[in-house]
Amino acid sequence: MTDPSVWRVHGPPLRAGGTGPLAGRRVAVKDVLAVRGQLLGAGNPTWLAAQEPRVADAAAVAALVGAGAELTGIAQTDEFAYSLAGTNAHHGTPPNPAAPGRISGGSTSGPASAVALGEADIGLGTDTAGSIRVPASYQGLYGLRTTHGALSTAGVLPLAPSFDAVGWLARDADLLGQVAEVVLPGARRAPLTRGVVVPALVDLAEPAVAAAFSGAVAGLGLAAVDRADLDAEVLATWAVAFRTVQGHEAWAAHGAWVDAHPGALGPDVAARFAVAARVDDASCAAARATLADACVRLRALLAPGTALLLPAASSPAPPRSAPPGAPEIERARAATLGLTCLAGVAGAPAVSLPLLRVDGAPVGLSVVAAPGADRDLTDLAATISRPPRVSSAR
Repeated sequence: MTDPSVWRVHGPPLRAGGTGPLAGRRVAVKDVLAVRGQLLGAGNPTWLAAQEPRVADAAAVAALVGAGAELTGIAQTDEFAYSLAGTNAHHGTPPNPAAPGRISGGSTSGPASAVALGEADIGLGTDTAGSIRVPASYQGLYGLRTTHGALSTAGVLPLAPSFDAVGWLARDADLLGQVAEVVLPGARRAPLTRGVVVPALVDLAEPAVAAAFSGAVAGLGLAAVDRADLDAEVLATWAVAFRTVQGHEAWAAHGAWVDAHPGALGPDVAARFAVAARVDDASCAAARATLADACVRLRALLAPGTALLLPAASSPAPPRSAPPGAPEIERARAATLGLTCLAGVAGAPAVSLPLLRVDGAPVGLSVVAAPGADRDLTDLAATISRPPRVSSAR
């Protein structure tokens, strides 16, 4: 029986598989990417009710189908992809089979759960501020956010175009890389042999996560892991600037609809849009200037062959019993956003690797590389997944 918290539309396949490198692989598409002949629901029933069938596939959907993959269904998302929790007020919270009793993570929540449940092999989604990497972290999956602009966002409902990127999740690193070979056929930059850790970033994570992270870094097999000092207050300033620009762009994309449909949003996403509505042009311009400087400084850390290492989330997934917008979920979101926003600021690719366990639940180790080094990240993921190396805490 189809779980409506996971799937909005489920097969028989929406598109049968064909021949090609992804033949036999099943794809769950996040409900913000267009699928020809289907509605795009954006996680909100009021929005869905006014939609017409899309006339063309999103570019990433077309690429996977063209490589022989089966289009199994359209999976749920947090409303307008404006959340990291996976707790949709209308459709419920998708299950987290890797950590029962905990939330799934969002906003690529449905595809992540479909993959973790074994109902799909590839979860195709988007990542603006961590929406691939957080559900990957919470559910013990591999998840890749691609270089900003490397994959066309044609046919993708925008949230914040300055940061929106297409990505995907898989249960194993080899498949993560196979998808990259299909959709990112360009040349690699350089093998990732060195890492850099910023202590102030690690400090954003809960102590048990920080301890597990340190143990996992030591087992990555990199030639060297260096330390880079970035001031915690500077990092906090960058996170605020990111949220400011994200909010301004989200309101530009959807504010008119939100104003025209009072009460249509769940309380957590409605509160987020209410904050976004108050960001004026001058505040956004100042935040963009801050992020331009941050981008330069972050990219300076990402020399060819070098990757930034950090926890993919500040904690394991919070409990399902906490209602949407609950303080513990919002605290986890704020701390996690301080980690995940950096890839968006730098326009860089990032992968979440299921290498940590804390209190019996998965947490990802995130690796951020220079723009264009997406396939170097998937190569690194494949290398360190054989054999798996898991660092535990408690």
